[in-house]
Amino acid sequence: MTFQEALSAQPQWIVAWVYWLGVAGLVLPLMLMIWPQSRVAGIVAALASVAAGMGVTWVFETYGYVKLIGLPHIIFWGPLVWFLLGQQRKEGMPVWPRRIIWVIIVSLSVSLVFDVTDVMRYLLGNRAPAL
Repeated sequence: MTFQEALSAQPQWIVAWVYWLGVAGLVLPLMLMIWPQSRVAGIVAALASVAAGMGVTWVFETYGYVKLIGLPHIIFWGPLVWFLLGQQRKEGMPVWPRRIIWVIIVSLSVSLVFDVTDVMRYLLGNRAPAL
C-alpha cells in the first residue's frame, strides 16, 4: 500500500488537513521569500518541512501507516514553531509576512497536538495500523 492509498482510506477531513499542511508547510514558507525581512524564516520553514516529509516517508516505509508517523513532525516542526515565533517578532517585519508566519505557526501547532497524542499512544503500545 502506498502512502497515498493509506491516506485515502482516512476520513475526508484528515485528507483535507494533510493537503492543508502541504500548503502551510511548503507553499506559505516559499511565499515568505518575497520579502527580504522574512527570507530566512521562509528558507528555514521550507527546509524543516521537507525534512519532516522525508521523515514521514521513512517512517511509513519502515513501519507502515502507524501512529509513529507524526514523530518527524515533532522533531522538525516543534523547534520550527519556536523559531517562527521569534521571527514574527523581529523589528521591521512587514505585516503580510507576519500574518503568513502566524498561519504557519497555528497550522503546525494544531498538527503537533495530534502528532504528540499519536506518538504517545504508539509509545504506550498502540501499534495497530492507523487505518
